[in-house]
Amino acid sequence: MKRIDEVNLRNKTVIIRVDYNVPINDKLEITDDNRIKESLKTINYCLDNNCKIILLSHLGKVKKEEDKLKYSLKPVSERLSLLLDKQVTFVPETRGNLVKETVLKMQPGDIVMLENTRFEDLNDKKESSCDLELAKYWASLGDIFINDAFGTCHRAHASNVGISKYLPSCLGFLVLKELDNLLPIINNPERPFTVILGGAKLSDKLKTVENLIKKADYILVGGAMAYTFLKANNEEVGKSLVDEDSLEFVKSLDKEKIILPIDHIVSLENKEETRVVDKISPNEIGLDIGPKTRELFKSFLEKSKTIFWNGPMGYYENPIYQEGTKYLCEVISKLDVTSVVGGGDSASCVINMGYKDKFTHVSTGGGASLELLEGKELPGINI
Repeated sequence: MKRIDEVNLRNKTVIIRVDYNVPINDKLEITDDNRIKESLKTINYCLDNNCKIILLSHLGKVKKEEDKLKYSLKPVSERLSLLLDKQVTFVPETRGNLVKETVLKMQPGDIVMLENTRFEDLNDKKESSCDLELAKYWASLGDIFINDAFGTCHRAHASNVGISKYLPSCLGFLVLKELDNLLPIINNPERPFTVILGGAKLSDKLKTVENLIKKADYILVGGAMAYTFLKANNEEVGKSLVDEDSLEFVKSLDKEKIILPIDHIVSLENKEETRVVDKISPNEIGLDIGPKTRELFKSFLEKSKTIFWNGPMGYYENPIYQEGTKYLCEVISKLDVTSVVGGGDSASCVINMGYKDKFTHVSTGGGASLELLEGKELPGINI
């Protein structure tokens, strides 16, 4: 696992796997460019070394031909051009004559971005299955491969693990920054170590929860995830979202470290009128943590030395139910602690609410950071 600054890049053609899987609205406008900004250090380092730069990234899940219309990387190339104040040549293909011709014309300092690597998934899933023929083709375009896409490090795809089989490879500054911030809290966190877990799907985080119970001092559970825990405790959760498949898992856990909500912001099914309750009625939906829970969670956060947070505390897509998440952001922002946000929706919340600079680190990779917390080795790191 070499670092980018341990490799001679001078005058080389470098292929950089970046993670530009950014949110784009129906008007094809980027609504959060944090991942693009976080990649600039690696790109500028390569420019300083007089490199020719070829960028590869995925965007969204491409399952049918129509998905190509909303998941083209063209808007991303335009935003990157603005951020760098430099032309980024976009090639609307993943391979073929146009790719070859464009790369052959490159001069030192030029940047080329190929089309969404997951367009290749329409061709027998060649990207996500790590098709080696495809990987070899992409590798043929450059001299050195740099993996700077932490968000896909837990996946073995043609555009990361595949290419590394054919080229000298190293990790970019974004990935190194992620590891520098995540590994210490996994291996040796300063205690008390508190974990905040939220969001909707518990089934994606079972192994993470299992591993964290061994490592953390306290686990504060909010968001829709909390209602699975509450139901497992035989509490009434009304029509709140519950992961039925995970109930038996939750019942088997040691509950000593787990702190659950003691009141809730609820609504009827129309989700417009809200009220605060200690107990949820059968016809109500829990959509955010209540004021008593916020104070309870605050009491644990204030005695912590390390905090890891993954998942919002409420139905954050609706501003009415953002208060719990925003409250915790405000509390943590005032503490002298190591505070890490584990990517995904929680990272978007922290950034959009204006608290990014108040945390020690906001990860660019939700799934990758969770798999690290599970204790897994990430294939994209061991290139």
